[in-house]
Amino acid sequence: MKLQLESHHRNIPDQELIDDLVRVAKELGQDKVTIDQYNDKGRFHNTTFNRRFGSWFKALEKAGLKKTRTLNISNEELFENLVDTWTRLGRQPKYNDLTKDNSKYSSGTYEKRFGGWRKALEAFVNWVNEGEMPELPEQNSNQTTKRTPRNINWRLRAMVLMKDGARCKLCGATPQDGAKLHVDHIKPWANGGETVLENLQILCEKCNIGKSNVEV
Repeated sequence: MKLQLESHHRNIPDQELIDDLVRVAKELGQDKVTIDQYNDKGRFHNTTFNRRFGSWFKALEKAGLKKTRTLNISNEELFENLVDTWTRLGRQPKYNDLTKDNSKYSSGTYEKRFGGWRKALEAFVNWVNEGEMPELPEQNSNQTTKRTPRNINWRLRAMVLMKDGARCKLCGATPQDGAKLHVDHIKPWANGGETVLENLQILCEKCNIGKSNVEV
């Protein structure tokens, strides 16, 4: 069998593209179709529509469908989704990784918001690096109350992922091995541990449960 390149769909008539978009809308029972929904059920790819009609919104208009809006999604939500996707994958997300199985939002959403996928990643890194991290205030010898919250915010999660290479610090497992990753307090928060970068690590679910079982 000879190796063949996939069709680039350059010669597909406009009406065939529109008809397939309408078909997906009918299959979903909706009057609008998101990029992720079309890429999941359509014959083509949203980039074909972008090239042919100028944008996804214009393609929807040609098909007589309502526009799908992502304007109300904050940058913070988009960045938090990248942290979640990074945790699922165990590595920095790539453009083609942002499927419905891995991500709440498509790579096209990031492209439109930040002017390109690379620019989206650069904005994400700036968000992580420029955010305020929990710091420990000076404490007198009589102070026994907690100084940082137990909850690990998204920026801190991203920092721990980068620090530990998105793999379990105890067994080395990654999502590629089927592991589910957690961000864990090295010294348990209940035992006086603080929610700061130096006291956080990546553990797989199995090791995290095992660690909890031996804590006293």
